[in-house]
Amino acid sequence: MNLMISEAALRLALMAKRTDAAGEILFHAIGECGLGKVLVARSARGVCAILLGAGSDELEADLAARFPDVMLVANEVTVRDDLAKVIRFVDKPTKGLHLVLDMRGTPLQRRVWEKMRSIPVGRTVTYMQLARWISPVASARVIAGACAANPIALAIPCHRVIRTDGDLADYRWGIERKRELIRKEAIA
Repeated sequence: MNLMISEAALRLALMAKRTDAAGEILFHAIGECGLGKVLVARSARGVCAILLGAGSDELEADLAARFPDVMLVANEVTVRDDLAKVIRFVDKPTKGLHLVLDMRGTPLQRRVWEKMRSIPVGRTVTYMQLARWISPVASARVIAGACAANPIALAIPCHRVIRTDGDLADYRWGIERKRELIRKEAIA
């Protein structure tokens, strides 16, 4: 079950000692950046989602689908600093995006994501190059699957992974956003 509640409702819920079965709470906020709307969500361990889209409802629905068993609480105060860093990164990627992350995925996905995080700003690698960094037997399909499952856009820079022929391929957040991110990073 997934709940979206206000901060005031959360206080009441906590006072009544009511939480969902898992007991986990994710705080989130939505802002505007050069790529459209951006939603940042964080757990007690760190940022667990950075979602890009056109509208707030779309982003909140995506967050709810990705984290169906946690309480989701809109709270700009808790997420303000992380959201500001993400927005600043979109405008000035050379400054880097330094966030504590709560990466949730399979061990293989987390391994791929860690390797992606080592790709410097302004550089791209192919799916096959990244696969070889993971394992001599890894495939481009494994990398593409990890990219598609990535809930932490920008901080796990799957936009820096391209096809062997130089084509940008698909991007969960839209091919135009991928093109713009690569362009901004290249001129930085």
